[in-house]
Amino acid sequence: MGSIRIAFQAIPVIFFFLLQLPNHVAFNINNKPWLTPTQPEPTPTPWPEQFHALLYMNLTSTHLQLSDLWYDWPKGRNVNIFQKQLGILLYDIEWNNGTSFYYTLGPDAQCQMMDFGVGIPRPDFLDGAQYLGRVVTDGFLCDVWEKVEFIWYYEDVATKRPVRWDFYDGISSHVMTFEIGAVLPDSVVQAPTYCFTKPEDHNTFST
Repeated sequence: MGSIRIAFQAIPVIFFFLLQLPNHVAFNINNKPWLTPTQPEPTPTPWPEQFHALLYMNLTSTHLQLSDLWYDWPKGRNVNIFQKQLGILLYDIEWNNGTSFYYTLGPDAQCQMMDFGVGIPRPDFLDGAQYLGRVVTDGFLCDVWEKVEFIWYYEDVATKRPVRWDFYDGISSHVMTFEIGAVLPDSVVQAPTYCFTKPEDHNTFST
């Protein structure tokens, strides 16, 4: 269990607390001359109800990882398949009832079940976010919003697709692909049986 708990610590509990991004934009627009205000202020585009995205993530530990993200609002689930740099492949299955399963496959498979008490983010989770202006990041001109000093979200001005989102703790996610309407087969998201037969591997986290 030690390895999976260490891996879990590096995961942004992003999709649970989005409802409540520059690595370093923490933010008063008046103090950021490279952030250009625009009028009238745009509003963030809601997420599609179903999409698949490949994310390149820079963690605060200075390690890197890839996230294969499958968001499915109608089915009430959010799936992250994390490839740790030179490390394990970790499955993170998040459900709208607040339950999440973190597990690995193979001969040394492990599983940890968490209860966060809050579900996946709504497609309009950025409603009420503060607009900060426009800035070029990853080569794209983006509108930037900040919500409750937890997430900074970059959206491409031309296509309205997400380009990047950063968290208060310095974790940065860069969107490499964004496929609207893609759905992960149900068989992939079913937690393995050992998630339910090894109670010593279960953990409960209350928000």
